[in-house]
Amino acid sequence: MDTTRIAALLEPFLESPLSPAQLDQISIYIDLLKRWNARINLTAIRQEEEIVTRHFGESLFLARHLFPNSCHPERSSRFAERETAAESKDPYSSTTMGAPSYREAKGGPVRVLDLGSGAGFPALPLKLWAPNINLTLIESNQKKATFLREVARTLTLTDINVIADRAETVAATPGFPKADVVTLRAVERFETILPQAVTFLAPKGRLALLIGAAQLPHLVTLTSIDWCSPISIPKSHSRMLSIGVHKKSGK
Repeated sequence: MDTTRIAALLEPFLESPLSPAQLDQISIYIDLLKRWNARINLTAIRQEEEIVTRHFGESLFLARHLFPNSCHPERSSRFAERETAAESKDPYSSTTMGAPSYREAKGGPVRVLDLGSGAGFPALPLKLWAPNINLTLIESNQKKATFLREVARTLTLTDINVIADRAETVAATPGFPKADVVTLRAVERFETILPQAVTFLAPKGRLALLIGAAQLPHLVTLTSIDWCSPISIPKSHSRMLSIGVHKKSGK
């Protein structure tokens, strides 16, 4: 897909344009998705432009709120002062929400875990946005897990671990590391998987959800999460982004 068109379609979801290299990666990803989708059911969305807006746009909208201005890490020194000012005003930013930021990465890279990864959204666009994160994708469907590994290999993405297993099985694994960020989008059995997602979170870790407005009432059942007000996804009448912080143990 033409990268100029991709950039234009993504404009409503971003505050600044992606780099040419990132746009090239998205174009390659779309080609892979279309080829694999002809063999296995990865997504019901078939049109390229809708793939860009519904999948990449929504995922990058989440990414920009989790890691403000991280899409161009080579410019971090130039943007550091401006990013700090932006974070002080943004209730969704890493600093104001008390979790390790893309720049801080206490004790190493920020650990991000995505549940029910499917075709890779929002996890893989998040990796394109913030390439220094350590990313784990949990997808129980073996064929979909194989696709995720193929995308990571083709795009030469590093620090990615694809686990082909059920979330509850992984959560029960002794010593499985807690995540700084857990992401969740369009999964089945939402009411069941939501509390499961919290078990993967480190204290003060962030839970980032891309959900429909009808699912928002379920969030109040998670008493261990402090939620910011949900915000509407651009170009959607019902899709919402909701981010909450896992309370510290004992509080």
